[in-house]
Amino acid sequence: MSGTAREAGDGGRMRQKRLDVFLNDHLAGGTAGAELARRVASEHGDSPYGDELRTLAAEIAQDRQALLRVLADLDVSVKRYKIYGAWLGEKAGRVKPNGRLLRRSGLSLLVELEALRMGSQGKALLWRALLAAVPQDPRLDGERLERLLHRARRQSETLDSLHDRAAAALLSPPAP
Repeated sequence: MSGTAREAGDGGRMRQKRLDVFLNDHLAGGTAGAELARRVASEHGDSPYGDELRTLAAEIAQDRQALLRVLADLDVSVKRYKIYGAWLGEKAGRVKPNGRLLRRSGLSLLVELEALRMGSQGKALLWRALLAAVPQDPRLDGERLERLLHRARRQSETLDSLHDRAAAALLSPPAP
């Protein structure tokens, strides 16, 4: 094998390895985000934020499934240990000092919305990164990635609005 052919083969393996790590890291984040969104929607379903939170939770779960399809399209194997670690990390993240011994702090919703917002931003960056590779990789569906990017941006806007409303409700002084 010539040096050029070997370098091309090594480059292909390195590219695939980068894809494996990148996509599995995002899948782990998507797993934690889907769990968090589901729980937040469940806990605040009867609040003024309930409808929007349920919609977000459903979309975030769908986005995770879309990412699994991308992994399959790119022949990337799912690293289950990362998924389990993210799932466990989301559960462990619930245990934090909040000034309350057995119940949630009033600020929990605000912090959870911030975490979901960071996740939606990361997801948008994932879709943008994959869109950048579309011209070189026919396995990627550019139209689907564009739709996913648009949805991630819309989710960020929704989360910003929810955050603003929750912050005003939780942090504003009481009316006289």
